[in-house]
Amino acid sequence: MGLDDRESLRVLQSALDDPDRSEALMRRFYASWFYLDDSVRELFTPDMARQQAAFGQALRWLVTEFLAQRAEQPVAFLAQLGRDHRKYGVTEAHYHRACQALFLALRTELGDRWSPAVDDTVTEALTLIAGAMSGAAEADPLPPWWDGTVVDHRRVSRDIAVIGLQLEKPMPYHPGQYVSVQVPQHPRRWRYLSAAVPPDPQGFIEFHVRAVPGGLVSGAVVTDTAPGDRWRLSNPHGGLTVDRDAGDVLMVAGSTGLAPLRALIMELTRFGQNPRVHLFFGGRYPCELYDLPALWELASCNPWLSVSPVAEFYNNPPWAADYPDPEPPRGLHVRQTGRLPEVVAGYGGWSDRQILICGRPGMVLATRAALIAHGADPGRIQHDPLVE
Repeated sequence: MGLDDRESLRVLQSALDDPDRSEALMRRFYASWFYLDDSVRELFTPDMARQQAAFGQALRWLVTEFLAQRAEQPVAFLAQLGRDHRKYGVTEAHYHRACQALFLALRTELGDRWSPAVDDTVTEALTLIAGAMSGAAEADPLPPWWDGTVVDHRRVSRDIAVIGLQLEKPMPYHPGQYVSVQVPQHPRRWRYLSAAVPPDPQGFIEFHVRAVPGGLVSGAVVTDTAPGDRWRLSNPHGGLTVDRDAGDVLMVAGSTGLAPLRALIMELTRFGQNPRVHLFFGGRYPCELYDLPALWELASCNPWLSVSPVAEFYNNPPWAADYPDPEPPRGLHVRQTGRLPEVVAGYGGWSDRQILICGRPGMVLATRAALIAHGADPGRIQHDPLVE
């Protein structure tokens, strides 16, 4: 019965739902894969914990979708994954060895729960996974990656930097999308960043990066990046968008979560008529509202745009004096003090709006929950996948 055999799928699900068993399964899978093809080890960082957890989560989601007899989203997800994996140099042989390794790991982990029916289900699932990924990778007309040179690096706050890159050739992407990025300070450690500007025909692209506590890559980008550094970018992902025919818009940006929303706003300035857009831009301190001068310029020229700054604390810390003052001229809404989700929800549920939320996962979830509790339509709320 293969993927139609729900009992066999539940057997697989049992191994993935249990955190300890799933962790052991992922360790066994990667150990088997590296044994079967030692060249694969060079594609990964020495610390595999993050990679193992991410793959385990993806596999668990796929099995859940198979159980629900849903195919469209899994196939689309696998196709995107295949296109993206080209940046690692993945080949057809890698997919073959990976399927072998995962088959062996699952059979060992499931032990006496393995049966001919489970064998058929696993075989069909792995065939689908490898086929969808390799097929999409082979059919993609875009290059596997994009190389660029850092031309601008500005520390706009203690933990925040704005980085400009000149790509060797323009990247086709939609405002609101994100890419995964590899920096020279930490090769093979890819991190997601959102473009802060619309696509440029000359190949310029800008990112806003905040150093995450304990984050090796984000910390290096903020503190160690310099003009001349060479970055590698994946093809774009994500689908944040504004439908200009679907009513007014609420945008909520926490810190550097501003980047994709800023790109969308800049894109909207190309049109003569737009829906009203109200942007709440939040940070811990007033000095961390780093892009207020640019937002003020955009709002002063576009009457459909309103910007409300929000800071958790009223006063700046002592270190603020070491960085540019982001206070814009008078003209924006008065800065409010408080937590961003509470301030935004204090205006009501915004039930008549398209809603886009960007920032740290905790802020996104808290804002979404607060808005829904006040009457917002969950179906009209957009945000990117919640990945730190």
